[in-house]
Amino acid sequence: MEAEAVPSARPFSVTSEVGALNTVLLHRPGDELRRLTPRNNDQLLFDGIPWVERAQQEHDVFADVLRGRGVEVLLLRELLVETLAASRPGRSMGITAAVDARRIGHGLAEDLKAYLRGVPPGDLARVLMAGMTFDELPFGPDATSLVRRMHHGTDFVIDPLPNLLFTRDSSFWVGSKVAITSLALPARARETSLTDLIYAFHPRFLGVRRAYESHTAPMEGGDVLLLAPGVVAIGVGERTSPAGAEALARSLFEDSLARTVLVVPIAQNRATMHLDTVCTMVDRDAVVMYPAVRDSLCAFTIRKEDDGTVSMYGPDPFLPAAAEAMGIDKLRIIDTGLDGVTAEREQWDDGNNTLALAPGVVVAYERNENTNARLTDAGIEVLTIPGSELGSGRGGPRCLSCPLARDEM
Repeated sequence: MEAEAVPSARPFSVTSEVGALNTVLLHRPGDELRRLTPRNNDQLLFDGIPWVERAQQEHDVFADVLRGRGVEVLLLRELLVETLAASRPGRSMGITAAVDARRIGHGLAEDLKAYLRGVPPGDLARVLMAGMTFDELPFGPDATSLVRRMHHGTDFVIDPLPNLLFTRDSSFWVGSKVAITSLALPARARETSLTDLIYAFHPRFLGVRRAYESHTAPMEGGDVLLLAPGVVAIGVGERTSPAGAEALARSLFEDSLARTVLVVPIAQNRATMHLDTVCTMVDRDAVVMYPAVRDSLCAFTIRKEDDGTVSMYGPDPFLPAAAEAMGIDKLRIIDTGLDGVTAEREQWDDGNNTLALAPGVVVAYERNENTNARLTDAGIEVLTIPGSELGSGRGGPRCLSCPLARDEM
């Protein structure tokens, strides 16, 4: 019998927030979440200790909803294992990023690197994601290592990365190019080393070009909204700096990936850590938005002119500036909640953080009943998923996903 032909992989390209989603990168939570304790959860950016098995079940529901709508789901752990198996330089890159001689001393670092070079790909992937404690070191104590003598056995020699499930932040796509970000907080800084080596060495991504790389200016994917082809909004607040926003804007202009960039200042606090915590697109001309900021949110408009020069305007009110840049009369606004208290609660529970699967079709946490009802009343199809445990790290369906391919608008 003749073998069945394997369908060719879809090309990677994202030019909007709402074009039909074809391929997405997720990370199913794993052992890295089991590293969270009451002693370290604040430092590792979680508001509580998640029930890992339930978080995995919730994530599986999310992935199944996407697959049920024809979306190809790629899982970060699987890609990482395949990369480590296929590429010796990829293994070296991951190990070098994880083992910090400045923190654990040169001798211990060299011993640990030597050990990790011989670890099977699956086990190495676990260490790179879930970390390693001093008790888990594969060799006995060295009487000359002050680092080992002065650390508790449960301290981390390699830190875990429990925020990996929020794949939106460490990379995002603009057109056919991927942007590798610079995560602002120490607890997340190493995440980009894993996405970087996957994009660099996994066979599926060979030949992919980079839109932006910065190892200095903070820039996170949750702050980047592709409002329309050629129109990008960048939030500046707790996680993305003005320098990061400016660097991304100039890079997008140089690569002809955008003609207009709106830089949007947001409050520098936990509740509004990214632009997509207060506003996400749910249709070609519609956003769900936290009402407390709808009238105060402003934007600096940066535009690449026809002669190649770059102009800056504003700040002006965000909503009309966005509509003008998108070439529409106005944006339809769907408020989070029905009153101030409900809106504040549902904004905190990621009611604004929806993932569009197509124009007018979004995935949202089921707990945000008022916001979901308002979306439905506005003609938006809402696919709900559980999120009681997934949301403990402050992130909704958009945060949990990195679209790799969408239909053109």
